[in-house]
Amino acid sequence: MFEPLSSAELEALLLSLRVALVALIGAAPVALGLAWLLARRSFAGKWLVEAAVNLPLVLPPVVTGLFLLMIFGVRGPVGGWLLETFGVRLAFEWTGAALAAGVMALPLMVRPLRLALEAVDPDLESAAASLGAPPSHVAMRVILPLALPGLLAGLVLGFARSFGEFGATVTFAGAIPGETRTLPVAIYGVLQQADGETLALRLAVVSVGVSVLALVVAEALNRRLRTRVGAS
Repeated sequence: MFEPLSSAELEALLLSLRVALVALIGAAPVALGLAWLLARRSFAGKWLVEAAVNLPLVLPPVVTGLFLLMIFGVRGPVGGWLLETFGVRLAFEWTGAALAAGVMALPLMVRPLRLALEAVDPDLESAAASLGAPPSHVAMRVILPLALPGLLAGLVLGFARSFGEFGATVTFAGAIPGETRTLPVAIYGVLQQADGETLALRLAVVSVGVSVLALVVAEALNRRLRTRVGAS
C-alpha cells in the first residue's frame, strides 16, 4: 500500500493537479465577477443568475457532464464552432476535464466570495470615496483586501472540488490514460478490477493527502492574512 507510485499512478496524480490548477485559474475570475454581481448589484432576474450558479450543486455530476458534452462537444454549438474556427477540441481532452472541474467548482467558489464581499463595511467604502479615491481604487485597496479570507476560502474549495471531480469529468472527457484519466477516474477504474481495493485505497490516501495539504496551506495563509489585517 505504501510502495512508491507507479508511472501510471504518478501520471494520474500529476494530471489531476494540472486539471485542478487550470480549472482554478479559469474559474476564479468568473467566480469573482459573479460574486461581485450578486453581492453588489440588484437587478431583475437576479434569482435566475443565483439558480444558474448553484445548479451544478444540485444536479447529478453526470448530468452536468452530459450538458457540457451537448454544448462543447464536437457536434455542440460552442464546441463545433471552436473546432472549426480555432481547431480547439474540448471533449475527451484534458482541457475538457479542466472545464468540467471548473464548472463543478464554480458554485463552491462563488458562495464564500459573495459572503466576504457582503461582509465588508459600507462605511469604509464611503470613507475612501469621500477622500477622493476612484471606484477602482476603492475596490482594489479597500474591498478586496478585506474580502481576502473569503477569496482564499473560495480558492481552496475550488481547488479541492476540481481535484476530486469525477462524474462530470468522466462523462465529458472520458478516461483516456495519460490524457483524461485523473486520480478519481483512476480510483474508479481500479475498483472495477479483481482485488483492486488495495490499489484504490492507496490512491485514495494520496488524494486525501493532497487535499489535507491544500487545507493546511490555506489555513496558514488565512492566519497570516488575519494578522496583517489586524495589525493594519
